[in-house]
Amino acid sequence: MSRFREPTRVRYVIDIPQELAASQQKYNGEEGSAFIAGLPDLTAGFLDRWELTVDGRPMHGVSALVLPVLRRDGTAAVLKLQLLDEESEGEPVALRAWDGDGAVRLLDHDATTGTMLLERLDSSRMLAHHPDAHASVLVIARLLAHLTSFPAPAGLRRLGDIAQAMLEQAPWALERIPDPETRRIVAGCAAAVREVVDEPGDRLLHWDLHDENVLAAERAPWLAIDPKPLAGDPGFELWPALDNRFDADDVRWRFDAMTDVLGLDRARARAWTYGRLLQNCLWDIEDGRPVEDRQLEIARRLRDRAS
Repeated sequence: MSRFREPTRVRYVIDIPQELAASQQKYNGEEGSAFIAGLPDLTAGFLDRWELTVDGRPMHGVSALVLPVLRRDGTAAVLKLQLLDEESEGEPVALRAWDGDGAVRLLDHDATTGTMLLERLDSSRMLAHHPDAHASVLVIARLLAHLTSFPAPAGLRRLGDIAQAMLEQAPWALERIPDPETRRIVAGCAAAVREVVDEPGDRLLHWDLHDENVLAAERAPWLAIDPKPLAGDPGFELWPALDNRFDADDVRWRFDAMTDVLGLDRARARAWTYGRLLQNCLWDIEDGRPVEDRQLEIARRLRDRAS
C-alpha cells in the first residue's frame, strides 16, 4: 500500500551580492566577512523557521541583505538579514513603536541575530525617483513630523550621549584639519552643539531618512524604512534631506520648509543640523579622508541663513 510522503523542502541557494560582501569587508572587517560567510546558513534557517518561500532576487543596501518572500498564507514580505550592531539593534524597537504608522511594519524579529521579517513595500517606487526635489523634501518633512511625534522607547541610543562624545572628540579632530576655513567651520559646528547639548530631546528619531529610505505602498503613499533610531531632538533629522540631490542654492529653502512643517525652533534646529555635520566631519577625519566640500557648503549656507 502506498504511503503519503511530506514534500521535501529544497534548500534555497543564496546569491550574495558582491557589493554587499565588499561593503561588509570595508566597514566591518573580519566580523563583516564572517557575517557574509554565514549568510547562506542564516538565510536557510529563517526560511525554514518562519515557513517562507523565496519570491524574487535578493536586494541589498550597504549593510543588509533583503530577500523577497511569501509567508505560509501567501502574504508578501521581505526577510532582512544584517549584522547586529548598535545601530541595527534599535531598528525593531522603533518599528514596534511606530507599528506601521508612517513606517514599514515589523512582522517578526529574532533578537539574537537581528533578523527581521517586514511587510513588503514597492521597491520600484522610491522617493529618490520622484522628479520634483522640493516635493520630495516635503514628503520627508511630513514623515518626520509624524515619526518624531512618538516618544522614544527606553533603551535606545541617546542623542545627548552621542553629542557629548562628539564634543570630547572635536579638539582632537580640529588639530588634524590643515585648512583654516574648514577648521573654523568644524569648530563653529562644535560650538553650536555645545549650546544645545544639555537639552538633547526625547523624541523617537529615524536618523537616516534620506530619499532612498522612503518607499511607496498600497496602504500609504510613502513609508519610511531602515531606521537607525535615536532618542533626541527632531532638529537632528534634517541633514539627509539637505544632502539628497545636493543643490547649494536650495539648502536654505529646504531648511526653512522642513522646520516649518515640523514646527521647530530654527535656531535649535540649525544647531542640531550643525551637530549632524560635525558627526560626518569626525567620521571623515577618523578615516583619514578630507572633509567633503558638500558638507562644508551646507554649513556655510545655514550660517548665511542665520545672519
